Amino acid sequence: MQQVEADSSMPEADRAVSTVRWYPRVLALALVIVVVDQLTKFWAVAELSDGGVVPVLGDLLSLRLLYNPGAAFSIGTGVTWIFAIIAAVAVAAITRAAWKVRNRAWAIALGLVLGGATTHLLDRLFREPGFARGHVVDFIDYAGFFVGNVADICLVLGGALIVLLYLRGIDIDGRRDQD
Repeated sequence: MQQVEADSSMPEADRAVSTVRWYPRVLALALVIVVVDQLTKFWAVAELSDGGVVPVLGDLLSLRLLYNPGAAFSIGTGVTWIFAIIAAVAVAAITRAAWKVRNRAWAIALGLVLGGATTHLLDRLFREPGFARGHVVDFIDYAGFFVGNVADICLVLGGALIVLLYLRGIDIDGRRDQD
C-alpha cells in the first residue's frame, strides 16, 4: 500500500493515511456483491419455487423461498415504493461518500453496504409485481427467525464494520479522531 511520505512535523495518525484511491475498489466490491446476490436469487427462484425447505444445518439454517415486499422482518409491506426511494438515496449517498475513502477498512465497509443497497434497489425496481414495487427475493432461513439473502449479509457486515470504525475513531479518510 502506498503511503504519504513521513513528515516528522505531522501527527503519527496523519502520517499513515493512505494516498491509494479506494473508490474503484469500493465500486468493484459492490459490483461483485450485486452479481453474487442476483445469481443466488436467480438460483433460489429456479430451485426453491416448489415451496420446499432444504435443511443446511439442521433446524438452524435452511433454504426456502420468500418474496418480501417490505423491509427487514416484512415491515412496511404496503409502502414498497418508499423503500425503492430510500435505497436509491442510499446508493447515491454511499457512492458519493466512497469518493473520500482513504482506508481499506472503510473501503470494505462501504463496498459491502453499497453492494447490498444496490441489489435491493434492483429488486425493488425490476422484480414483480412492478417497477418501484418489486419484492426482494429472500431464501436463507435462520431458524425461522429471519429469512434473508446475500445482500442482507453484506449490509449487516458492512454496517457492523462502520460502527466498529466509528467507535475506534477512524474517519473515512483513514485519520483517527483527535479526541
